[in-house]
Amino acid sequence: MSWPARLVGVALALAVVLAGVAGMARGADAAVAAACGSWLALLAQVAAVALLRPAMGARAPEFMRGWLAGMAVRGASLLLLAGLMVLLRAAFPVLWMAVGYLGVLLPLLFLETRFLR
Repeated sequence: MSWPARLVGVALALAVVLAGVAGMARGADAAVAAACGSWLALLAQVAAVALLRPAMGARAPEFMRGWLAGMAVRGASLLLLAGLMVLLRAAFPVLWMAVGYLGVLLPLLFLETRFLR
């Protein structure tokens, strides 16, 4: 199985669990908010791994460029999350949006080396 398929599979499993917990705890709005945060984290992580993967066997300067590009993507996704929280705070609970984002991004960061092989 390809690395994008494995990464998306893990992320979707996490997103479904988080949306389910949010839905049971706070209702449909919380489930949608958690799903939005999870989706943003998934997109950021796929882009970051795609940028780093070609540089894995490269020399240190090329590797650092790929690593920094991936970190920049994650930073931009965090800024986008903050913007979404401000724009959608009346419609969705922002706490659950943050839970969805962090609940997907952090486990994927810890599993990143598996997707870089």
